[in-house]
Amino acid sequence: MQNPFESGHIKNYILLYASVVVIMILFFMASTIFRENKEIDKKVFSTEVTQKSEVVQETKDEEQSQTKKFKLLDKAY
Repeated sequence: MQNPFESGHIKNYILLYASVVVIMILFFMASTIFRENKEIDKKVFSTEVTQKSEVVQETKDEEQSQTKKFKLLDKAY
């Protein structure tokens, strides 16, 4: 196996690394230059707790009408 320091391969590795870094910097600069800064309104959520209690009671007629909406198949696949 050859020593990369003696054979001159290290120069190629350094040039490859430098070119990748330069390309990354150019892409970063291009993405920041052409980015449009849009103002986004800050949403404010209500933190007040409302005291509201409702009891929902379903009658048997409502339960039967809900089960009639779906029909089961005759055989399972």
